[in-house]
Amino acid sequence: MKYAYTILYVEDVKKTMSFYENAFGFQNKFITPEHDYGELLSGETTIAFASHSLGNSNLKKGFKQLSIHEKPNGIEMAFTTENIETDFKNALAAGAVEYESITQKPWGQKVGYLRDINGFLIEICTPIKH
Repeated sequence: MKYAYTILYVEDVKKTMSFYENAFGFQNKFITPEHDYGELLSGETTIAFASHSLGNSNLKKGFKQLSIHEKPNGIEMAFTTENIETDFKNALAAGAVEYESITQKPWGQKVGYLRDINGFLIEICTPIKH
């Protein structure tokens, strides 16, 4: 077994992929001609996006759509960087919304939280030094 994908259901796949490219520097790996599913080059685990309509066709029981106007769900994506202050500012400039400012943890790691243009929670952090 290998963890391969995280798929986020979004209103606009193409717009969301463009946001992640601009905010975090990930590159487009694949997008369907219909723009209802796309993947980013993001390391070992692929970040993917599917449209709400594709999600509704795949998940007959439905799903809860996330709103930027509500509190985020209890799940986050975490991106590590050695340049946390610069990368955090770049994400904000690309349209992310600050949720929690960057703080220093007792174990030495720096951590800040953003929300993407769809409302998903993203942790930007420095690597944990072991």
